[in-house]
Amino acid sequence: MEARWTLRAVQDVDRVRQLKEEIHVPEVIASILVSRDIDSYEKAKAYFRPSLADLHNPFLMHDMEKAVSRIVQGQASGEKMLVYGDYDVDGTNSASSMFMFLRQIECNVEVYIPDRMTEGYGISETGIDYARSRDITLIIAIDCGITAVSQVEYARKHNIDVIICDHHEPAETTPDAYAVLDPLKPEDTYPFKYLSGCGVGFKLMQGLAEYYDVREMPYEYLDFVAIAAAADIVPLIGENRILVYFGLRLLNERPRPGIKALIESSGLSFGDLTAGQIVFVMAPRINAVGRLGDAHRAVDLLTCQDEAVATEYALILEEENRNRRKIDEDTFNQAQVYADRILAESVDAPIVLHNEDWHPGVLGIVASRLVERYYRPSIMLSTVDGVAKGSARSIIGFNIYEALKRCEHTLVQFGGHKYAAGLALEVDRIDEFRECFTAVAREMYTSDILTPEIKIDACIEFSDITARFFRVLKQFAPFGPGNQRPVFVTRKAEVYGEPRIVGRNHLKLKLRNAGVVFDAIGFNLGDKLPVVRESKSNLDVVFTIEENTWNGNTFPQLKLKDLRKGTDEELPVEVIDFSEEILKT
Repeated sequence: MEARWTLRAVQDVDRVRQLKEEIHVPEVIASILVSRDIDSYEKAKAYFRPSLADLHNPFLMHDMEKAVSRIVQGQASGEKMLVYGDYDVDGTNSASSMFMFLRQIECNVEVYIPDRMTEGYGISETGIDYARSRDITLIIAIDCGITAVSQVEYARKHNIDVIICDHHEPAETTPDAYAVLDPLKPEDTYPFKYLSGCGVGFKLMQGLAEYYDVREMPYEYLDFVAIAAAADIVPLIGENRILVYFGLRLLNERPRPGIKALIESSGLSFGDLTAGQIVFVMAPRINAVGRLGDAHRAVDLLTCQDEAVATEYALILEEENRNRRKIDEDTFNQAQVYADRILAESVDAPIVLHNEDWHPGVLGIVASRLVERYYRPSIMLSTVDGVAKGSARSIIGFNIYEALKRCEHTLVQFGGHKYAAGLALEVDRIDEFRECFTAVAREMYTSDILTPEIKIDACIEFSDITARFFRVLKQFAPFGPGNQRPVFVTRKAEVYGEPRIVGRNHLKLKLRNAGVVFDAIGFNLGDKLPVVRESKSNLDVVFTIEENTWNGNTFPQLKLKDLRKGTDEELPVEVIDFSEEILKT
């Protein structure tokens, strides 16, 4: 779809100039920092030089003392404990890290991961019955549990205490668990609200480490936290930025056997692993085993200490990911046919699709691809045990959780975030739900919401991209929500040489501006080739600047986000509040 370009307004020119002088960076860099609320020397220092000393005291989190005391009590008496995780990347990394940490402080502990197909998301009575069969009296639920009111009550009836470590939105009623750790609880005043599930688990580790006086021990598990945070798309600001920064360092310098095998099998290289590579390369492989079968296989890999065995596990993940991609592609091709029909009848309709034969494990992925393809809220449903179950994905500015809540009367259950959710309903109510959701969506739409927007940080010339400029830009990493790669626009660039299509519809070309030439690539922008050829001496291009290595040489490369025929029109300028932008993540 054609996107609208919006240039971020510089709100405080004096502050930008002052920061430029204080930290000795180009004015464009200072402007981007100020727009991200990094507007002083102290904030810039914390941003460019993250420190573990800046992590918050874990006991600021509500119920932390109760959670720590209960685990200490269980450890002292040799009580059997169960770490209850989830089948996605955050859930398996959360469970793996907590299991290994508790075992390191000599707890009697094992791991349980629910089955996606038979149990679904979160704590289940099946999982609690498993705990009963193993004489387990303490469950530590991680990356799930905040809405498990009836399940926690079921556990209590069977004399099993539950500690919840979650980061999802609570419902109106909080489970009556022994302790509930969730920064989003209304009564919780913990200063950082955007932790991953694994991040909340890490804070519990920190609390336990203080009691046992092993304060450095939790840092051994920051690799898990980095993988979980990157894959779960939490904002990489504040405490998350520190955790991911040091977690990536651990991944690159001292990868544990399971993660090392995963990195090798997926074709990545040690030493320069990024948050983006976690999201697009590692995470799908970890997720694949839970989508197509038993997610405990991911835990087996992540906790494995033997390199040879880890290699075998990694190959299983690789094979399952290949299978997942085939199912994903077939399902997406079918879904496109239905989506085209829906939008041909009504261009503003959300996409709600059901097919009883679709594999439940790929519905979330395909829903995300539909959003990318059509830029409409998208819901994919399949039939599992006679019930329609599926995944919902949204567009920027549309709270799909709230939309589902307004259709709650048509659903059996639902849960999730502003931009991603899961749901279940009776098959014979799908049409009723579709009508309700469509009506609600149209009420919630705002002007321009159905047109994708590219927010541009600054307008620059290619001559601004000096070696020093690029060095400073690289120190913005790790990149992710709330700390995206800066986006630039250059007006009136010209094509240098002959553009071409490479791979699957990727545009490859050289661009020249202000006497400087850069290589550029536009992934999935092959359809723009006619525009490039028609306007090759006058193009406006939007891009990020990334590092590319070829034949042993490393150099900056422009990664194109969009391009169009050059004009003299001013770009629309928008004042964007950073805190509001984070809330939209």
